[in-house]
Formats: sequence, C-alpha cells, structure tokens
Amino acid sequence: MDDAASPTTKGSLRKFLENLSGAGKAIGVLTSGGDAQGMNAAVRAVVRMGIYVGAKVYFIYEGYQGMVDGGTNIVEANWESVSSILQVGGTIIGSARCSDFRSREGRLKAACNLIRLGITNLCVIGGDGSLTGANIFRKEWSGLLEELAKNGQIDQDAVQKYAYLNVVGMVGSIDNDFCGTDMTIGTDSALHRIIEVVDAIMTTAQSHQRTFVLEVMGRHCGYLALVSALACGADWVFLPESPPEEHWEEHLCVKLSENRARKKRLNIIIVAEGAIDMKNKPITSEEVKQLVVGQLGYDTRVTILGHVQRGGTPSAFDRILASRMGVAAVIALLEATPETPPCVVSLSGNQAVRLPLMECVQMTQDVQKAMDEGRFKDAVRLRGRSFENNLNTYKRLAIKLPDDQIPKSNCNVAIINVGAPAAGMNAAVRAAVRVGIADGHRMLAIYDGFDGFAKGQIKEIGWTDVGGWTGQGGSILGTKRVLPGKYLEAIAAQMHTHSIHALLIIGGFEAYLGLLELSAAREKHEEFCVPMVMVPATVSNNVPGSDFSIGADTALNTITDNNVEHLTEKMKTTIQRGLVLRNESCSENYTTDFIYQLYSEEGRGVFDCRKNVLGHMQQGGAPSPFDRNFGTKISARAMEWISAKLKECRGKRFVTDDSVCVLGISKRNLLFQPVAELKKETDFEHRIPKEQWWLKLRPLMKILAKYKTSYDVSDAGQMEHVPAAI
Repeated sequence: MDDAASPTTKGSLRKFLENLSGAGKAIGVLTSGGDAQGMNAAVRAVVRMGIYVGAKVYFIYEGYQGMVDGGTNIVEANWESVSSILQVGGTIIGSARCSDFRSREGRLKAACNLIRLGITNLCVIGGDGSLTGANIFRKEWSGLLEELAKNGQIDQDAVQKYAYLNVVGMVGSIDNDFCGTDMTIGTDSALHRIIEVVDAIMTTAQSHQRTFVLEVMGRHCGYLALVSALACGADWVFLPESPPEEHWEEHLCVKLSENRARKKRLNIIIVAEGAIDMKNKPITSEEVKQLVVGQLGYDTRVTILGHVQRGGTPSAFDRILASRMGVAAVIALLEATPETPPCVVSLSGNQAVRLPLMECVQMTQDVQKAMDEGRFKDAVRLRGRSFENNLNTYKRLAIKLPDDQIPKSNCNVAIINVGAPAAGMNAAVRAAVRVGIADGHRMLAIYDGFDGFAKGQIKEIGWTDVGGWTGQGGSILGTKRVLPGKYLEAIAAQMHTHSIHALLIIGGFEAYLGLLELSAAREKHEEFCVPMVMVPATVSNNVPGSDFSIGADTALNTITDNNVEHLTEKMKTTIQRGLVLRNESCSENYTTDFIYQLYSEEGRGVFDCRKNVLGHMQQGGAPSPFDRNFGTKISARAMEWISAKLKECRGKRFVTDDSVCVLGISKRNLLFQPVAELKKETDFEHRIPKEQWWLKLRPLMKILAKYKTSYDVSDAGQMEHVPAAI
C-alpha cells in the first residue's frame, strides 16, 4: 500500500490537510522490545504531528507493561514533553518485556486503561514480536470491549464509541531484521558504533601485526556483520543467512596466510553472534580465534561489542528516518478506517511506504524457517534485494581470483577524482579497481584531477594497492576543481598514449561539468569516444541525476555531532536553548556574523549567543558507514556498466548519448542517465538540479520545530515521505 500523502496542487494539499483533522482522537505511543537509537526521534515526531493535527497524544511508559498497569504509566504529552530528545539515545518512555500482555487477562486490563482515556489509535515502535502483539490486541479489541462491558467496567456507549482500534507500527531494531523495510530505526547508528571500534582497532592491529575477531550483534540476522564488513573491507565475515562452505577453516587460514605473505599487517574477521555453519552448528568468535592461533600461530584477539552497539547518540540518518516515519505513522492512523489492516511504516529505497504488518512479520519468520531447514539461498533472497546485493558485492571485493582464472579484456580503464574532496571517495575507487580487475581490465589511476590527467600523472593500480582504503577520508588519488576545457588537447593525447578505453569519474558538480565538456569534445577528439560514467561524490549533494551523493551523509553527521557538543558545552546551564542553521550562500546580507550580532544585541541579558562555522570540517574525517557502503556499491555498479559496454562494442567508437552517463540513485533504483538529457534538468547558474527532493522536508521541519503554527502551502511543495537515505 503506497504512501497516499502526496497531493500535487495547492488546493488538493489544503483539502488533504483539512481531512487530516485529529480533533476528538487520541493516540498512544509506546516503545517495546530492545531499545534502538532514533526511537526518541520517532516519539517526538508522533507527539508533535499528533498535536499539530489536533489530536491528543499519550505516552505509554514501559511498553506493554505500562499499558497493562495503567495509572501514571499512561500520561498525556505536550509539545515541551519531547523537547531536546532528538539527539538522545535509547527511549525516554522506557521499554520492558511484558509477560502479562501475552495473556488475554493482561490485554483486557490494557484495553480498559486505553478506553478510560479514549485511546483508539496505537503507534508501536519495536520489533516483530512487539508488532505481532499489537496485531493480536487489535484482533481481540471488540471482544475485549464486550467483556469489559459484561464485567461492568465500561458501558455500552463506550463499546460503540470506541469500537475499533487502529494500529500502525514502526520498526525499531538495530539488527535490521524485519522484512519489508530496507532499514530499521537504529541500524545506521549501530553501524556507526561498530565502525568506530573497527577504525580504532585497525590502528593497533597494524602496529602489532595482529588478527582481530570482532563479534557484532545479530542472533538471527547478519545485516550488521555484512555491512560493517563491506564498510571496513574485512577479510572474512560469518553470517547466519549465508554460512561458509565446507572446509571453511582451511580456506580461512589460506586467505590469512596469503595476506601475511603480501605484507598485510592486519586481518579483520567479523562474526555475527548468530553465525552458523551449513549444518546449523554455531560458529563462535572464540572458535575462530582458536582456529587462527592453533593453525597459524598468529597473535589474535577477540572483541565482543555487545550493547555498546545500542549506545550513543543517533546518527543523522536515524534522526531523519525516525522523524519522517513518525509523521507518516500519524497520517496513517488518521486515514485508517475500521476496514484498514494494521500497517507498518517502511523504507523502500528512497520512499516511505505502508505495508501490511502481518505480511511483513510472516516474511520475517519465513527467513528463520529457511535457515532452520538449511535453505540458505532462500533466506538471503527473503532478506530482500538490498541484503542480497550487499552480500554479492562483498564476495566480489573480498576474494581475488588467481590471475590465470581471470579472462583478460585487453582494455584499460582509468579512474579520476574531480572537485572538492568527499568522504567515501576512496571506498568508491577501491570498489572500482577491484571489480575492474575481476572483469579482466587493466586499471589506471589518474592523480590530481584533470590537471594531473593533462600532465600524464597516470599509473597502473592493483588489487592490493587499494587495501584499507574504505575507511580513509579525503581523496588518496588527489582531487581538484579544475575543468578539462583548456586541457582537452593534452588529455586526448594522454588517453591515446595510455590507450584508455573507458573513464570513470568520481566527484561533484565540477565532475558533472567536466563530463559534459568531454562529451562535447568527441567530434574533435575521437579519443573521447569511449564509455564514460560519473559517480556523484560531494557534500553539497547537488549533482543532477541523483538523489544522493557520496559524502553527504558524513557531512550531515559532522554537523549533528558538532551541534550536540556545541549545545552541551555552551548552553547546558540555560533553560531555553535554540539553534539557527545557515547555508553559506543563502543570503549576501544575512551573514553568519550579522545573525550572531543581531541575536547578541536583541538577547542581551536574556540569553547568550555563540557562533560556530564548520567550514571544511564537513569534507574531512573518516566516512560514515553509509558513505562507505554507498560508495562501494554504486562504484561497483558503474564498473559493471563499463565492462558491459566494452564487451558490447569491442573496438568500436562510442558516439551515442547513452555512452556518457551519470550513475545516480532515484527512489530505490540506480539509474544511468545520459548527461545530454540531464542538461535540461540543471540550473547551471546556481550549480544545482532544478528540482531537489529534500526541499520537501521543509514543511515537516516547520511542523516539528513549531516554526509556524499553520501549514504554509506557498513553500510546502508536495508532502511526500522521502527518507534521507537508502
């Protein structure tokens, strides 16, 4: 069931909002099961969106236990109840296991407590067990009310008035173990904790030439293990859904021995806590350590992360994802009818959708059944396309086939970084190099952008040369904003000299402009008549043809992390706290200094004012897990496109528009779009796409921040529920 909240005209938007009235309705919000970073952001969104539309919203403390116990566990929330919780980990309304709710008697008490407050709309934030419990509760609702009336606890008027219970779920689980959604609330933050530890471990491991076995959460789902392995370039990963083949012990030791022979100083092995072999026998981190020590004698240490993965502040991704899902959940509750089945608000690529709750629960249970029965290929498929693609990409990048097993293409493929540095560029280069080598190409690295291209700063780059690049910030190849226009003759000569058959450009708006210039120069220089593709990488996220760019997520996290530290240190003694964010180019008059001076003067004696200009901090630092993963997958896909083109037209000149493309993500799809077609979608004066989906976040930001008390349709755009990342 697709998200219905997407009217396209001002009139229909106004009518749509009028129909969203929550007057006379009451919503209960609870968190259940294990806590996950971002739950508070979801609670905040539910409360504020509910209040915005005129409904009453109630906190249900301590999950289902609070619903059963009632009393002070169910409290009406106001706007200020959820102030300053967006960046707080865990859940402020608590979560608890509840055996009482599993019995009909317990659910009868819960129904009575809800009816007394007129709550007939329930928003449940938890895992599949919590959502299944909500569905059972909804099915029994009418029978529970009849029993309460029979017992004299409510009257028949209440039975009629509160005859139906509407349920909407949001999945809060760091394991990302719920089928039907690409990402659950808390998963991205957990990946941040894992990668922080891996990055720290890699330093000491290299210093002491050690092997580290890292155990991460995931009793039934290997998502955290798989994506963290992709994000750090781990040498081996153990997953419940995809056990290693027989004799894996021997293969693992051979792989580690080969690494040591190539002078690689560290080995990283990641083990999901639920890892198993093909016979469903557990594989433990301690068992892996003993194998490495016993067979190879390597200095090996085990690190078990445990609940540290649930800790810390939520990432930028989780804050935005949870906020958008919370708003979508309230809309779903207000639009629900007695015939509407309970739904779960899910993430599908770049879209928020509502899916039938129990179908998703059943699919999740089917994964476990497939694993129990040894149908591991089915288990991977049931996990979804994203999981399957991650697994295939990891396998392709982690294991290099012997040279005599790789058919040679006799093609040279060059890679270049262009524009400002963006975290994740190096992960993208690594993926491209390894996929290219696996496809039989000779890979060439171009250093220092188009300037270095013209000067012939070109060298062959091999499989081991890019080892350890995924976690490195900036651009190891070097990158410049220089465009190729004045160097076309020299660049064409270098392409001829080095027999370059295809070009991969990784960069921002300058890379896009450079690709346009190279394409336009084809008539004059036949050397440019080769497949050329660009992968967007810029913190500005302003490349036409893609909703996201490599580096933007890391920049967002730099901003949110900095704001948390800034507010904590500078404003912790004040009662009222505020934050003003300014884009560097939003106005030539309302500068950062002007705004600072204005608030300082007008707030004299009332509040203190501080300013902080992040500047190039947003381009620096280690890339986030999202940018490592995104850069790896999109760059690997770009190389697959290049290989297909070269195989399709071997030795021929490429002159059609579809041989010069930008590879971007649109909603949930990776699309190759010719730059010739993207020109009409580009605002060249302001260096942005003519349409930018994230501007549609503004109305929701205004609602949740109480920036305006009414919905201003003049600058709202469409009210689409588009999450911040895939």
